[in-house]
Amino acid sequence: MDKYVCKLCGYVYDPEKGDPDNGVNPGTPFSEVPDSWVCPICGAAKDLFKKQ
Repeated sequence: MDKYVCKLCGYVYDPEKGDPDNGVNPGTPFSEVPDSWVCPICGAAKDLFKKQ
């Protein structure tokens, strides 16, 4: 599964880890992360991430 990087702060979304603190379970591919999810570091919208 591909990792995605926030264009604003550099946070890397790793699908193997997910973002359980914000409701995204480990093993969730970025394409299945809800559109309402935001970067846990800077609050950037999901569409401000690019494939690593």
